[in-house]
Amino acid sequence: MTADTFISQTRDGFVWFAKIPTRWIDVDVYGHVNNVQYYSYFDTAVAEHLIRCGGLEPQKSSIIGLVVETKCTFLKSIPFPAVVNAGLRVNRIGTTSVTYEIGLFLNDEVVPAAIGYFVHVYVDRSTQAPTSIPSERRDALQKLLVKN
Repeated sequence: MTADTFISQTRDGFVWFAKIPTRWIDVDVYGHVNNVQYYSYFDTAVAEHLIRCGGLEPQKSSIIGLVVETKCTFLKSIPFPAVVNAGLRVNRIGTTSVTYEIGLFLNDEVVPAAIGYFVHVYVDRSTQAPTSIPSERRDALQKLLVKN
């Protein structure tokens, strides 16, 4: 999946948003947010949505999502200080996996500073065996699903 294969690369193509302030610790020697932090922002947006809307209790849930694939296309540097609005949508929901697309927007900008995807495979916490996405989580993910 490349940046030009995403459904939309503008803010209005995303369904749900998490506001994430940049932190001084996120900045590298070059004066902008380090590339690894972008993945942290992806993870934060997905986790916040699942906790707020999908019934995820990170310490208690018997079924958890493990990240098996991620990708980020960097389009513009993110400075400090700034507020990143992480736009979230779902591209695909399978029996045991889900593919999220995330756009990182600076403040109120319409075009993202970065765009990427993030794949969860749902597993039983104790056995680590793939399992069906729980119904409460699936219902929350359906609300983020956008069609190509």
